[in-house]
Amino acid sequence: MNLKRALSFDDVLLIPQYSEVESRSEIKMNQRLKNVGEFSLPIISSPMDTITGYEMSRAMHAAGGIGIVHRYNTIKEQVKIASGVTSLGTICGAAIGMGDDFVERAIALVNTGVGFLCIDVAHGHHSKMRYALQTLRKTMGDSIHIMAGNVATLEAFNNLADWGADSIRVGIGGGSICSTRIKTGHGMPTLQSIMDCSLSDRDAALVADGGIRNSGDITKALAAGADFVMVGSLLAGTDETPGKTIETKRGKMKAYRGMASKEAQWKWRGRVSSIEGVAAIVPLKGPVDGVLSDLKVGITSGISYSGATDVASLQAKARFIQQTTSGQVESSTHIRRI
Repeated sequence: MNLKRALSFDDVLLIPQYSEVESRSEIKMNQRLKNVGEFSLPIISSPMDTITGYEMSRAMHAAGGIGIVHRYNTIKEQVKIASGVTSLGTICGAAIGMGDDFVERAIALVNTGVGFLCIDVAHGHHSKMRYALQTLRKTMGDSIHIMAGNVATLEAFNNLADWGADSIRVGIGGGSICSTRIKTGHGMPTLQSIMDCSLSDRDAALVADGGIRNSGDITKALAAGADFVMVGSLLAGTDETPGKTIETKRGKMKAYRGMASKEAQWKWRGRVSSIEGVAAIVPLKGPVDGVLSDLKVGITSGISYSGATDVASLQAKARFIQQTTSGQVESSTHIRRI
């Protein structure tokens, strides 16, 4: 058996290069989604029921990014949230699944004025995805942007693009509360999936999704070929996430859970099938704007370290190096704390 080596975010570093950037204000991260618009922050909030609802969608738009309203409720409930967002002139996406009502849900959401639809499933390289994409294209034409995923390989990326996807979520099993790789033995390090899928000659945006823990990982994802990154854990616990604040002995917390967790499935399905996620509580972080501002500072600095001034020039100039285990230790903060 000829095994391929697959690299994760921790396995690599970007090599610092000659730069003439004098200030982070010179860095522009603007990225465009076809038929949707241009965004100054290439970050998308994940369509999870503990991450993106009304308030997060508004906050992401205000920061220059994108929120995708989760689908884990009735059509009527999701439409109410989406309508509330779009009525204020805010651009957001809305997630749908591939169940029996996916066309009905899609039409109802498009009628609210959402900027795009996101077909949100764990394993997107599937005959049901082909049917869903082709059906939506026949129903709605080419004017509505459709994001789809998730996938892990170049073949899958190309297939979804050929079936009608305008943007594709890349990454399987890398999320902080995802247990797909443990439960099924399947997946691929997200960075490797990005590198592989970036070789596609299809006109579809690449959305890196999973395993992204900090601004350094975001910079690496963009350098490797991602057009946008999707995040969940980085935003978990912020004021704008859905759900109540939980008082504990450790302080104020909020819920964060994978949508394939037992807890999530019981709530939105009323039953449990395959469990490929976990539920947790995380410390309250305060307003999401503070988190996004910190990420933005890190990303702009990262772009400048490669001598670049935007995402396109970062991707052209970026040079990766693989580091050893000792290098990974050295790369982290390692002072003894007292």
